[in-house]
Amino acid sequence: QVQPVESGGKLVQVGDSLRLSCVHSGRTLTTYVASWFRQAPGKEREFVAAITWLVGRTTYADTVKGRFTITREEATDTVYLNMDNLQPEDTALYYCASGGNVHHLMEADKWPHWGQGTQVTVSS
Repeated sequence: QVQPVESGGKLVQVGDSLRLSCVHSGRTLTTYVASWFRQAPGKEREFVAAITWLVGRTTYADTVKGRFTITREEATDTVYLNMDNLQPEDTALYYCASGGNVHHLMEADKWPHWGQGTQVTVSS
């Protein structure tokens, strides 16, 4: 069973950049896609970005398109989320997920395996 573990979250200033990492321990050849979601206080968990392991095809939420970049490193089973020009509205607990379906990328309830989350706080 895949067990994602996130790291890299911290307090940053508006306009800063930050990179989150997620190691997908236990990944197998049937694990096709990985993703990042985030959840701000009082809000529902929302999709951020996803990437397929085999060909690296990416999908982004409109709110982060052009500022965030998702990449993967197959040799280490690691997925990264590079975040540029961070804004206060990006403040959230960021989760990585595994085992989802490529036809339901943005639906949190379709992802069976989740990490514990890493906190990103953007201060103005």
